[in-house]
Amino acid sequence: MGCILKRGGGLYSRLSVGAVLLAAGEARRMGGRPKPLLRLAGVPLIRRNLFALAGAGVDEVVVVLGHRADEIEPVVRDFPITLVRNPEYAQGQASSVRAGLAALSPTLDAIVVALSDMPLLTAEDFTALLGAYKKRTYGSVLVPFVRGERANPVVLDASVRDEVLAGDLNFGCRQWIERHPDRVARFDVDSDHYLADLDSPEDLSLFERRYGYPLSWPTGAGEVPDAQSDSNGDAGLSPGGAAPAAGRA
Repeated sequence: MGCILKRGGGLYSRLSVGAVLLAAGEARRMGGRPKPLLRLAGVPLIRRNLFALAGAGVDEVVVVLGHRADEIEPVVRDFPITLVRNPEYAQGQASSVRAGLAALSPTLDAIVVALSDMPLLTAEDFTALLGAYKKRTYGSVLVPFVRGERANPVVLDASVRDEVLAGDLNFGCRQWIERHPDRVARFDVDSDHYLADLDSPEDLSLFERRYGYPLSWPTGAGEVPDAQSDSNGDAGLSPGGAAPAAGRA
């Protein structure tokens, strides 16, 4: 994945970018179903995010797996990525962030930490985020804010990656941001793309009503044993309108 921000010299000529795409969570509020495999317009969310990162020219991507990794891995194996399985995923997102950061090349200038259940992010959104990171005048972490609400993904510089890796097991990006507000640069943007994620069955229904895009579960992505039932059922939501395309830019 050649970095589009490196081409043509000028403002972005020296930026080398990596990404950690988190796909290890237990999805307890979703009844244990593998959220990265939830489909928007027939395309798994994790693939949509990988297409978007590729379109933004990110140099290197690490995908962190954990919960139901055997089901998710075949869906992304054809991408030029590094796959990492986090055996400690049940301890929370911080351990998966650390696993992903540790698997990236040490020479990167910036690292995007992204969630695989964000359905609306496009290559243009990642490009805008990285452009804001490069143009910032202060801060070691860039965080998008949508109408005052903290959003995702975030961008770390290499020094923060080193600090996170040097911390204890439960010290991840969110904790670092909360402890160092003076080192956080804001990217104020009026786009729901940086806010929309899918944590519960209610989120699925709200998403379709708000945006009119169809969502569905793949065959076999039912609840894990003893998990809370998902009221939408395995067939997913009924179509609600045209969905955005997903493909390589």
